[in-house]
Amino acid sequence: MARPKYILLVRHGESEGNCDKSVNRFTPNHNVALTQQGQAQATDAGLVLKQFFEQPCFKDSKKSKTVLFYTSPYLRARQTCHNIVNGIKDVPDIDYSIYEEPRMREQDFGNFQSTPEAMEKIWEERAHYGHFFYRIPHGESAADVYDRVASFNESLFRQFQQDDFPNVLVLVTHGIWARVFLMKWFRWTYEEFESLKNIPHCQYLIMKQDPQSGKFALKTPLLTWDDLPESEIDEEITKEVGEEVSFNSKNKLSQPDDLDIHSIIEAQRLAIKYNRDKNKKIKEAFEQAKGQSNGRANFQTDNQSEFNSKELLVDSGR
Repeated sequence: MARPKYILLVRHGESEGNCDKSVNRFTPNHNVALTQQGQAQATDAGLVLKQFFEQPCFKDSKKSKTVLFYTSPYLRARQTCHNIVNGIKDVPDIDYSIYEEPRMREQDFGNFQSTPEAMEKIWEERAHYGHFFYRIPHGESAADVYDRVASFNESLFRQFQQDDFPNVLVLVTHGIWARVFLMKWFRWTYEEFESLKNIPHCQYLIMKQDPQSGKFALKTPLLTWDDLPESEIDEEITKEVGEEVSFNSKNKLSQPDDLDIHSIIEAQRLAIKYNRDKNKKIKEAFEQAKGQSNGRANFQTDNQSEFNSKELLVDSGR
């Protein structure tokens, strides 16, 4: 049975709505475009993927360079996918296809957003209620997104049974959807979901299959709300994005089998560091609205591994 060796999730680039929330009062969410910075981020993501396919392991056969892109139909995701594809389309022997998938859309925030005062009240209420189960008025909760993800996964598992399924699956989507996808796949609890920070724009989340067990492991650990002192940031970034592929003093990989994904991880160090200041401000606002953490669970690194990927992909009963 064929199945992808790699599943790469990537959040769209910076959008106009990320920079100016008032955009959502006048522009339908599905029509919010990338900023100039977002376009550049997506272009860079395409170059990172090109470097990925230039690794020696992809020179073995033409089959290794087969790629299937699924993208959210939202404009910012389409634009991101377009720029990424532009980065790889001239790679020798590359064979790719692109499909839009409405189930990969952003969480529905209720059509046009209301006044800043009304939205502030909603975000405060959500912080007290809980991000996962709180349903935005006239919109969705993250739990609703979970149901969409479950349906999409069922479709994927059926496709994985095709002998010619591509070697690499790339999902171009949104921050909440990507986290919910991983939550569903690795069976994380909702407390663990709520402990996660959002994903940096155009950062690849790498899932790699173990050829022996057929299970996937998440190779790029996610950031949580537990920030470190500035003096420890560089060390922690190395741990977060390079733990599986870190170099030792002899410039060799501690996990030689993961040499293939090292180029992607290295390219994302700056992106993660850039987002720490932004995440710190979000955390302060979140804690102010919530009051106290009320025992919010800390995310366990072990849950971002093969441990929770218990069945083979042929089991579509997730």
